[in-house]
Amino acid sequence: MRAFAVLLAALVVGVPFAVASEQHPTLHELEGQLMCPTCQTPLDMSESPAANRIRAFIVKRIEAGDTRTEIMDKLVAQFGPGIRAAPPASGFGLLAWVLPLVLLVGGGAVIGVYAWRWSRSREPAPAGGGPAQNGRAPLDPDVERRLEDELARFE
Repeated sequence: MRAFAVLLAALVVGVPFAVASEQHPTLHELEGQLMCPTCQTPLDMSESPAANRIRAFIVKRIEAGDTRTEIMDKLVAQFGPGIRAAPPASGFGLLAWVLPLVLLVGGGAVIGVYAWRWSRSREPAPAGGGPAQNGRAPLDPDVERRLEDELARFE
């Protein structure tokens, strides 16, 4: 119940900001989502003439009242899908979003299975081992006799 209340509060608070960001985008917000077509770096890190022209275009479109989606669509139509800093979340681009998560979960599952098998394959501790044995396997009588002889020499 508490998790539901937190989720509901997050939706109530977060959705208006997301809608406002769509309706009234900022240059800084869009620069982080675009790539410079000449130097292939994020637009907010590029100082090339092409990046400056794109910034001027964005400012004009914001002043004209375009939404973030409209501005992005116009830039994609002009420069191609490579202008986006992130792949689209549909079609083949969806693979770039889903594949890392699948590999992470699958790798964790494989490691978990191998760890479980490893823990089950170890030899169990010998039964009846008292405190005198201290958890160790008993020695062969011949080896124990030789050890006693060697230790007796040092006394």
